[in-house]
Amino acid sequence: MYYDRQKLEEIEEKSLAPYGVRSKNSKGRKYGGSEPAYRTAFQRDRDRVLHTTAFRRLEYKTQVFFNYEGDYFRTRLTHTLEVAQIGRTLARALGANEDLTESICLAHDLGHPAFGHSGEVALNRLMRDHNGFDHNKQSVRIVTKLEERYPDFPGLNLTWEVREGMVKHESEYDISDASDYDPELRGNLETQIANVADELAYSAHDLDDGLRSGMITPDQLEGIALWEILAEHYQWRGPLLDDMMRHRFIRHLVGIEVSDVVDATEARLKELNVDSPLAIQKLPFNVLAHSEDMVRRNRELKDFLYSKLYRHPRVVRMQVKAERIIGDLFNAYLDEPTILPYHVQTQAEKRGIERTVCDYIAGMTDRYAVDEHRKLFDPFIKP
Repeated sequence: MYYDRQKLEEIEEKSLAPYGVRSKNSKGRKYGGSEPAYRTAFQRDRDRVLHTTAFRRLEYKTQVFFNYEGDYFRTRLTHTLEVAQIGRTLARALGANEDLTESICLAHDLGHPAFGHSGEVALNRLMRDHNGFDHNKQSVRIVTKLEERYPDFPGLNLTWEVREGMVKHESEYDISDASDYDPELRGNLETQIANVADELAYSAHDLDDGLRSGMITPDQLEGIALWEILAEHYQWRGPLLDDMMRHRFIRHLVGIEVSDVVDATEARLKELNVDSPLAIQKLPFNVLAHSEDMVRRNRELKDFLYSKLYRHPRVVRMQVKAERIIGDLFNAYLDEPTILPYHVQTQAEKRGIERTVCDYIAGMTDRYAVDEHRKLFDPFIKP
């Protein structure tokens, strides 16, 4: 016995909640073609994202700590995988479509440039007279235009639902522009799951990396509500947090965050009695969210991370370096476009030189950007 696409779609129909998006009901792809025999449409989208150049490059792009600062810190790739894992857990618990959720999660950061948010700030400033730069929009451009893997169409030709989920990806730091994707409707439950999974992973795992780096110490966290809950749970007190206890703290933090989202969302779903994906999208608020108590606790933790980790002198110094590297590269390429690789130069006629340079830099890894800067500006390094 085997499970073809029709059988998989039947399993979806039986196993998903009424508000879960069915792959058989997809609005389809911009460019036609038959679907695979043994995968649903959303499973195919997930696989297409995984095989992109942009996805592989995430391994060498910054989350908080620059790639060369240590192999044990998270990168944009490991963050993405953690978001996908949390997203699948939430989707499974709430009866949403796991494959659609995973596809959105895996694709949500494809457009992040080198050096994380520092790189994004620099590119947006440099492109201020040319429609700016936003990593969320860049992610969509990658899957619709920039990836060249198929002879019959640009991009990946993903389903409407995955593209819509990427466009409507929102977090505290990312605001969507869904003008071409039913802007009057909010994201479906799978999109909302990806949004919450992103923020959850961001906070918990940045805390983990901050503790491991020594930039954050346990005594600084005293009085933070979530930290006190963790310390009380393990009956831990002391100035030093060893690796095993740190792992336990972070694991339990993710667990209570996930449980809170599931419990709070389930209560709202029961109260609202929504019976379709469209009913969720028509609501005036996101149905998937933390409880009010957890929202306050998370706000406290985020504020702490901003002041003690993201604005730590060591991190800020690297941010300054990163913005200078990107600014130098951008201006050098604009001043003399012939130093760009030939395949990049050929794109300038279609996209304009500024956007072409921006796309090229946005695709760089941390390491490549640093090496390219040395080749251009260090006279003792061969070009």
